[in-house]
Amino acid sequence: MQPTHSHLAWHETLELHELVAAQSNALMKFKKTYPKIKDPILKTIYKQTIDTLTQNIMELLQFYPLTPKTGRDDDVSRDDASAAAAGELLGFAKSSIKNYALAITETATPSLRKVFKKHLNGAIDTHAKIFNYLYERNLYPAYDLNQLLQNDVDVANKALLFCRVPIPFFNIML
Repeated sequence: MQPTHSHLAWHETLELHELVAAQSNALMKFKKTYPKIKDPILKTIYKQTIDTLTQNIMELLQFYPLTPKTGRDDDVSRDDASAAAAGELLGFAKSSIKNYALAITETATPSLRKVFKKHLNGAIDTHAKIFNYLYERNLYPAYDLNQLLQNDVDVANKALLFCRVPIPFFNIML
């Protein structure tokens, strides 16, 4: 029997958030880089990736109205330039943690494992620093699900409209 609920589960909502945030940030970076690419084959691959990410984001945004709502809905002021730069750093730290954790499971040489563990701990420390930076400046409302998801929608819409690439505007207000 299929579950029938009026909203997404919390855990899938958080996975949705992570995917939309990561893909929106990547889309903006790729759109910024695209005009600078000279190699026609690489340019084609970039265009295909941009198109795929655009479609992914538009499909994922359709699930935002189904996310669970909490009682709070504070209006948070944002410094978009700092938020974008810090968001890139946060994404890098998360990827580094995942990559080093996976690499450790494949390591047989003790001296290499020791270096991987040192680097993993450094990535964890970087993640904590950048998360605290974002949180303390109200740039990452980790404890306010409504605002966190609205930020996703705002950043996704900016990514979809970035660099005058002609695509439809997909606006959702939570």
